[in-house]
Amino acid sequence: MGRGGTGLTLVDWYMEWLLAVAFVGGIVAPLNYRWSFEEAKSAILMVRPVMLVTDESCKHWYQELQSNALPSVKWHVFSGSPPSSGSVKTSNVLTTETLRNHVMGTKQLEYSWAPEGAVIICFTSGTTGRPKGVIISHSAMIVQSLAKVAVVGYSEDDVYLHTAPLCHIGGLSSAIAMLMVGGCHVLIPKFEASLAIEAIKQHCVTSLITVPAMIADLVSSTRLKETWKGGQYVKKLLNGGGSLSAELIRDAIELFPRAKLLSAYGMTETCSSLTFMTLHDPTLQTPTQTLLTVDKTRSSSVHHRQGVCVGKPPLHVELKIGADEPSSIGRILTRGPHLMLRYWDQNSMKAAESTNDFWLDTGDIGSIDDYGNIWLVGRQNGRIKSGGENIYPEEVEALLLQHPGVLATVVVGIPEARLTEMVVACIKLRESWQWIDKICKQSAENNLTLCREILGNYCREKNLTGFKVPKLFILWRKPFPLTTTGKIRRDQVRREVMSHLQLFPKNLCLL
Repeated sequence: MGRGGTGLTLVDWYMEWLLAVAFVGGIVAPLNYRWSFEEAKSAILMVRPVMLVTDESCKHWYQELQSNALPSVKWHVFSGSPPSSGSVKTSNVLTTETLRNHVMGTKQLEYSWAPEGAVIICFTSGTTGRPKGVIISHSAMIVQSLAKVAVVGYSEDDVYLHTAPLCHIGGLSSAIAMLMVGGCHVLIPKFEASLAIEAIKQHCVTSLITVPAMIADLVSSTRLKETWKGGQYVKKLLNGGGSLSAELIRDAIELFPRAKLLSAYGMTETCSSLTFMTLHDPTLQTPTQTLLTVDKTRSSSVHHRQGVCVGKPPLHVELKIGADEPSSIGRILTRGPHLMLRYWDQNSMKAAESTNDFWLDTGDIGSIDDYGNIWLVGRQNGRIKSGGENIYPEEVEALLLQHPGVLATVVVGIPEARLTEMVVACIKLRESWQWIDKICKQSAENNLTLCREILGNYCREKNLTGFKVPKLFILWRKPFPLTTTGKIRRDQVRREVMSHLQLFPKNLCLL
């Protein structure tokens, strides 16, 4: 592979391929094994790689690979055992064993750089549409990985469990951080709570990263194992992909009592984390202290009326609020060496401005308090416009989750003639709680019952502004759709709600 050539990989030996391709000046564009072939093909046609590296995890693509033209691909490398001879064409097929056999002695190789210092094309998780290819530079990857080393405290004594996919920026930057400090890597085929629990116990895992859904699965699985003691090994737990509820924080601390628990807020375009916050540190706190302390704030909770606190940035990350009108709340902007180079097939963002002058709009809305903490209100593209007012779903969701009967919720806006959009809350109930369609009132006799009146009154009692209170509540009986990084597919929820209301305009409890 020549300087600047692009290769896509999806293999057990991913870390080795990443380092090898980067060393010779190539660019790696990791695919997601959970994608359908059509999604993978779209990414391949987007970045036009010269090499495709696959293994058994994507064997369901093999037949499609033969019948679909991928003109840029010159070599297809199989890692591990190749598929049966009848399932693939062999004109441009290589195996890792073939490559090893053609190594030319011990010739000293010299490293090279791809144009712009690019090293990885990382695809966004696609919460609002088709994933975009984000070009990450060597320097951005290094500085962000070093920040994780400094903040989380990774060291050569760590045994790190790869729970996050290496096709996503969070998993990649944490893996590089662990390579930098010389820690031990433990890989599992994919995240499943049972696999992770066994790996933690077998390898005495000291650190891992999660998203809220992973924490919930680990807690649920270990509750069935009364004798499981693996949690005692874990010393560092970094959560991303969404904030943890108060209940999940308590459960995580109970499951991993010796772990420093941190949360991170970031995005692919900023090469992972923009801010960090310590939720619990057993070396500084006693069991009698609150588990939800926000450093140097007046609030005793991560959740607040002004949004969700996501902590402070490391020293190399600059953040500011860009408000369209006089207000403390506005668009969260960032600049610094952590920024992406650009999206694939777009002109360089920094061509007209130096790195120090360019501010990237994160697409998030928030504020900065007097102590430098970032408070996240919501996504700009998820904003609901109702009656001329702006409503951020995350604010309403955070409040509803405080109700003891609500297990999970997603708030969306649907078209409405008078208001432009109407606020709708989809609700999943906790075990033993019941939902009734008729008008009901909370009482001692039916304290495990919910209806729209009870939840509407609850929002008002918690001082949620009237126009933000959901006009409809829908009981959601199935899992909410998620991206591969555990983020809610709000667009899909919205489509399902609209479809449901067209079919059952009077019956709001079937999803």
